[in-house]
Amino acid sequence: MFTGQELTFVVAAGVIALLLLILVVSFASRPRVFCQYLRTMAGIDLKPGMVRQAFKLRGREGVRELFLDLIIREEAQSSPPVTPDSKPRKSISELVD
Repeated sequence: MFTGQELTFVVAAGVIALLLLILVVSFASRPRVFCQYLRTMAGIDLKPGMVRQAFKLRGREGVRELFLDLIIREEAQSSPPVTPDSKPRKSISELVD
């Protein structure tokens, strides 16, 4: 059916095709993995489409800005408002140690 050289070529072509498929799936799933990571680490739910759109519009910087904006919003919602009369949550000595 196949000679040794033909069989080697077919197997090599199959391995290359498989590796290319894994590469494409890996790049396509990056927004989904980022959103899962963000949900696990920060408790922020984000849709992969928003990450794709931010990356498309501004690249890595756009995704970074989106991430920082979401972290700031989440922190602002979870902590009481800061007023001039508010006591600090931690003293400077606690922050340094």
